[in-house]
Amino acid sequence: MKGIEGTAGLVTGAGSGIGRATAKRFAAEGAQVVVADVDEDGGHETVEQIEDDGGDATFVETDVTDESDVEQMVEETVDTYGQLDFAHNNAGIGAEMVPLTEQTEDTWDSLYEINLKGVWRCLKEEIPVMLEHGGGAIVNTSSVSGLGGDLNMTPYNSTKHGVVGLTRSAALEFGGEGIRINAVCPGVIETPMVNELLETAPDDVEQMIIGRPMDRFGQPDEVASATVWLCSDDASFITGHPLAIDGGVTALH
Repeated sequence: MKGIEGTAGLVTGAGSGIGRATAKRFAAEGAQVVVADVDEDGGHETVEQIEDDGGDATFVETDVTDESDVEQMVEETVDTYGQLDFAHNNAGIGAEMVPLTEQTEDTWDSLYEINLKGVWRCLKEEIPVMLEHGGGAIVNTSSVSGLGGDLNMTPYNSTKHGVVGLTRSAALEFGGEGIRINAVCPGVIETPMVNELLETAPDDVEQMIIGRPMDRFGQPDEVASATVWLCSDDASFITGHPLAIDGGVTALH
């Protein structure tokens, strides 16, 4: 992809799933990548996989609920590679699928701290650095749940709607200053998070794909390809866009 080789950036939640696939794809395209995750073992494993393939990556342990951690993540990216050209703010969690009336305040608080405020904290630290270096590209991970409604997923759903709104507003603020900000909105992707849901609520997960146009789970690499493309020069006139990567789910609405 045009404009990725020779760049440097970071991916949060890169210790597994979509984040790992995206970090590996950036490295395969010739970028230097900071692998950020609260999971130290998973993060180091991602770095090892990148290095085994001939890429350049560094692990930075990062909790996106901690502002000082996020600040350090960005600082270490610049200290290590001299620049911050792209960022994929991907760290997020799911929750048990239960009716709204049975959900707890702790569930809401944890989802908002990680899924929404975590993205905001990253943007807050990434954007000033990109402005100093003449611009960049950012992709936030929302979800197809951020484009519609879901049964028994109100706190998760609302955080992902929030990521779309945050993405669009930030894109408006900084589009004229050389920073493009988009979101990817994956459908049901075969990740550790979805596999965990399959164990606890298999009927709910299967219901998500029954009757859908492509009638299958997506793969992390399919999201990674779109994410890296959005950060590339091939997507140079795209900003403020929530890109559905959902096997056609949104086409039903």
